[in-house]
Amino acid sequence: MRILVTNDDGIESEGLLALVRALTDLGEVVVVAPDRDYSGSSAGFGPLLEFRPVVRQVDLDVDGAAAWSVTGPPALCVILARLGAFGELPDLVVSGINPGANVGRAVAHSGTIGAVVTGRLGGISGIAVSQAVDEGAVVGQAVEAAHPGQRWQTAAVLAGRLADALLADLPPRPVALNLNVPNLEPEELQGWRRTTIAAKPIRAMQQAGLEPIEGDPGAFHGVLSWGDVVDLPVDTDGGAVEAGYVSVTWLANVAPEDPTGVDGAEAALDRLLPRV
Repeated sequence: MRILVTNDDGIESEGLLALVRALTDLGEVVVVAPDRDYSGSSAGFGPLLEFRPVVRQVDLDVDGAAAWSVTGPPALCVILARLGAFGELPDLVVSGINPGANVGRAVAHSGTIGAVVTGRLGGISGIAVSQAVDEGAVVGQAVEAAHPGQRWQTAAVLAGRLADALLADLPPRPVALNLNVPNLEPEELQGWRRTTIAAKPIRAMQQAGLEPIEGDPGAFHGVLSWGDVVDLPVDTDGGAVEAGYVSVTWLANVAPEDPTGVDGAEAALDRLLPRV
């Protein structure tokens, strides 16, 4: 079996290395990750027709893992691998370990998750692995000072077990799993829960403003302020992680819906074009 490992924090991320080490015994591991931080890139991959990403071989000093860096986001890494740039196609995509939970609205913006969604669109199942942080609890990201306190091995072992199980019995249709792990030692975990996506993040952006850049008239830095951590229902991804549970969320495909309150918009189309 062949496992593609990527992330959105960059090829040098500690979480990526912990994940790679947990997977090397399961099959052939190839690491294809961004050359820098692409947090928040979702499933974006850039203007493919206008640039040629630079790919470099990297020595991660992990036996059994070939590694490459790409000057582009994680979704692009997956696309290159899925189209054969690095040899045989992967059987599974594993993305992470992201420092900071990817729960609630962050699911739509996370590059960690975007890599797995991109793989699933190409027919490959995947696991997005994120771990909560004790400090700077901004959804999807951790302040640099929080990294030394990460219990990477807890999330790495769980991801390895899940990857092993999926590889042993791949689903007939590709799946995308969003795995969020509290930053705890294994014996401190309360268990695991299958969860829904919370309507709110654990800690949301509260206000945005503009801060003038000295010496550059008319230019500003966008400045964000964050609200307090909020309590969420334990059956949601964010609430489960807050309560010490491992959150397991199987993500749905993007699909159309039958919304209400859109009659006016559709009537406007009717006035322009025939409905067929």
